[in-house]
Amino acid sequence: YVRIADAATARLVDELASYAVPDRDGAHSVPVVAAPDPLARARTCYDHFAGRLGMAVTDAMGRRGLLRTEGVFELTEDGRAWCAAAGVALTGHGRRPPASSCLDWTERRRHLGGLAGARLCARALEEQWVVRPAGGGRGLEVTAAGERAFEDLLGITPEAWR
Repeated sequence: YVRIADAATARLVDELASYAVPDRDGAHSVPVVAAPDPLARARTCYDHFAGRLGMAVTDAMGRRGLLRTEGVFELTEDGRAWCAAAGVALTGHGRRPPASSCLDWTERRRHLGGLAGARLCARALEEQWVVRPAGGGRGLEVTAAGERAFEDLLGITPEAWR
């Protein structure tokens, strides 16, 4: 067993691992890791969205031209403007990049991390667009308010993460 020293080291290991997966951005027909359905549907990965919800957010931002996902993840100028309009602050937090990729262990694709991913997740928790189930942990449940918010902000519907 090993322990990762800190969050920055964990992000570095995840980023490096994402490059070890052949065709890392292609969809895989068989998940590499079987996860209980609620965790596969929506959860946190460190401090940002993961699972099908995380992929839906990442894909929607890419389709709308808010996020470049080829190679290194990067917010576009439109993406930075979208973050500001959506109440996702990109200031502070030291040298953390505005956007980074993180390999999703159930979907086997990269999802949005970095400051934008963390602050969007924090806003969703504050606004109760997502809530943690009674037992706590990393799982998330999207509320009715969250369904409306994700559709209004990114054009994604519950079918994208269910």
